[in-house]
Amino acid sequence: MPIITLPDGSKKEFAGSVTINEIAGSIGQGLAKATIAGRVNGELLDACMQVKQDSDVNIITAKDKEGLETIRHSFAHLIGHAVKQLYPNAKMAIGPIIENGFYYDISYEKSFTPEDLQAIEVRMKELIKREYDVLVEVVSREEARKVFTERNEPYKLEIIDEIPEGETIKLYRHQEYTDMCRGPHVPNTKHLQFFKLMKVSGAYWRGNSNNEMLQRIYGTAWTSTKELTNHIKQIEEAEKRDHRKIGKKMSLFHTQEEAPGMIFWHPKGWTIYQVLEQYIRELLIREGYKEIRTPQAVDRTLWEKSGHWEKFKDDMFTTTSENREYAIKPMNCPCHVQVFNQGLKSYRDLPIRLAEFGSCHRNEPSGSLHGLMRVRNFVQDDAHIFCKESQVQEEVAAFIDLVFEVYKCFGFDSIQIKLSTRPTKRVGSDEVWDKSEKALEEALKRKEIQWETLPGEGAFYGPKIEFSLKDCLGRVWQCGTIQVDFSMPERLSASYVDEDNQRKVPVMLHRAILGSFERFVGILIEHYSGNFPTWLAPIQVVVMGITDRNSVFCEEIYDQLSKRGLRTDIDLRNEKIGFKIREHTIQHVPYIVIIGDKEQEANEVSVRTRKGEDLGNMKLDNFISIVNTSISKRGRSSN
Repeated sequence: MPIITLPDGSKKEFAGSVTINEIAGSIGQGLAKATIAGRVNGELLDACMQVKQDSDVNIITAKDKEGLETIRHSFAHLIGHAVKQLYPNAKMAIGPIIENGFYYDISYEKSFTPEDLQAIEVRMKELIKREYDVLVEVVSREEARKVFTERNEPYKLEIIDEIPEGETIKLYRHQEYTDMCRGPHVPNTKHLQFFKLMKVSGAYWRGNSNNEMLQRIYGTAWTSTKELTNHIKQIEEAEKRDHRKIGKKMSLFHTQEEAPGMIFWHPKGWTIYQVLEQYIRELLIREGYKEIRTPQAVDRTLWEKSGHWEKFKDDMFTTTSENREYAIKPMNCPCHVQVFNQGLKSYRDLPIRLAEFGSCHRNEPSGSLHGLMRVRNFVQDDAHIFCKESQVQEEVAAFIDLVFEVYKCFGFDSIQIKLSTRPTKRVGSDEVWDKSEKALEEALKRKEIQWETLPGEGAFYGPKIEFSLKDCLGRVWQCGTIQVDFSMPERLSASYVDEDNQRKVPVMLHRAILGSFERFVGILIEHYSGNFPTWLAPIQVVVMGITDRNSVFCEEIYDQLSKRGLRTDIDLRNEKIGFKIREHTIQHVPYIVIIGDKEQEANEVSVRTRKGEDLGNMKLDNFISIVNTSISKRGRSSN
């Protein structure tokens, strides 16, 4: 007679084993109809699963996060059902959930077309209307192999062979279609209503480029028409803001096949990059950092000592010279320890803050490369703080303040903070990890800010705090990080002389605010949709004349603006003024200066903004004052 304890503390007793759905029905028929799954003693289970002993039970509906994830996972299986009906020879691989949706990887002899995608979506809707029950069955490894051997599903058989002995195998039956999954899934297709298939792309089986290229069908699913519509609108807006499209239109950067994952910066794009770098440099100087520069290629032995070789060697670019193997650095930290190690350090010298705009290379899979967002060569706003254990909390707290200051400067006010703790594969003792995690947690408590803990997500050498910002479309980007490391300094023989005249190993704090310049510029392009604030805009002012008679005066104005430190362009083409205004507005130039006979005679300029505002005629000094005021509005609304 199991006793079921509900989230509100109330208890229900049943005569024998009972399903999650029956528990919901005992509370109310409305809840039973809405039940998608249940959490039993912390484990998420299908609504049909039996509860045979005293348990804590939480009923899951579409209103719960787990409910929406279950719906999305079930939609992935529904793709399988529809595809096998339309294309019986297709071979099914995997169909997990992702942020805002789901996908299914499929092997098929022909490439799916947009028309095929539409046909699959129509068939999915037809299957939903049948409101059939999704049945789950726990089977043995042999039974699972028999099912998928008969159905000629080689990818499922490969997955079965990799399932550890003793682990439960579940088969989910969608009428004549059978799939395999950990679950849970919705009990009936009536719970699957609001979805859309988005696109088809290629994906290597297991993410390995040596394996077969599969076709990945992406979809999105929500719990209401409104949510689905809003998400699709957000995607459409994101496509308009795609940094690759805007980057091409504004001539900021490009990539090409001869250097995959490497960025060719154009003059205007490089200007944004340099302004960004100088801004961060000014803050680092203010905060007591010393800027350094370290080599690009370092002997493999250093990476072996630091522990990176064992974990990251497949992601490193390597080269050989004179029978020595070198790695093109994928990160800067081991090199920074080498700088720290030059000369004896005293406790009085700590903390030592070493910063580098360090160029790194990582051999990312070609299929994952994406404009500025995922590259093989990137520059980090990297720094490492060498300090005493007693200084960790103070240094972390100061860094948190710096992160918030920088993000606010770009208009990012919504910041998410996550504390990632020790992973399964790691270096260092549990005692060291205990100290590291406690130091970060105490620093967060001192700042009185909210954070989420991510168990097992820390770096292999230490726990970390991750800072994610939310852009104007509500998308979340993980950028900043600070990591406590008690292990690497010891592995690389870093030490200082403490007050008792004994050698001690410093704590090493790995920290970055932007993450990588390339990715952060990509985020800014999409966040601003190319309308960079005046202080960051590659061209702040463009000067143009109405007729050739105004050319000399335009050049004089251009020279004066440039000498006053404004990034200025000049357009003396023999084109209609309306055409030139439109073109530079499309280029998102904040201020457009127009000079005709009237302005020239009065020794004034006529000013428009990229928003189409006419600021009228004014003296040049007045205009420069307006621009400088706009430039000073970092982190606030500006033209």
